[in-house]
Amino acid sequence: MPDRKTIGFLFIEGFADWEYGLLAASAVEWFGARAVSLTPEGKPVTGISGFRLTPDRSAGVDENADLDAVAVIGSDQWTGKAPPDVAGLLTAVASRDGVVGGICAGTLALARAGLFAKARHTSNGRDWINRHEAGYAGDINYQDVPHAVADGRIVSAPGSAPGTFALAFLQTLYPEKGGDLAQMRGLFAREYAEAS
Repeated sequence: MPDRKTIGFLFIEGFADWEYGLLAASAVEWFGARAVSLTPEGKPVTGISGFRLTPDRSAGVDENADLDAVAVIGSDQWTGKAPPDVAGLLTAVASRDGVVGGICAGTLALARAGLFAKARHTSNGRDWINRHEAGYAGDINYQDVPHAVADGRIVSAPGSAPGTFALAFLQTLYPEKGGDLAQMRGLFAREYAEAS
């Protein structure tokens, strides 16, 4: 596939298992993307469920020159005293017009990299993000909504919104695939409509 896109999924210890599945599987199954798992040092990590993930590679900038997009998956470790510094990778992907997304506490990595300075964004709450990254560039651009927000090539979502995160991320990466994305949105909407 000559136009096959490569998406990096960045995991750290204690990653939230529910936050990446819809995006990763939909990207591969529906759009023929290549999904690559990353950890800061290329070492295995364990999710909240106890599942162990052995990454394809590290989050090094040179090792990831092929990425068209990167999604930072949440973990309580992003809120700790010494979270991994992945700003180099995120800004490298952004500088080549790639899509950079963060969900839940993964949004803190985007804030620390300065990617919210000019982009509307969301997270787990305005007070929550400021508690962990006080005075971050772009605080004024925060959107207090329960779903994903995409602005330019930056996508963000609270941890409770993996469905809209997947849709917004894929819509940003594949703007020409509106019909497929509308079908996905319809499938997701039907699940919630029938359950309520």
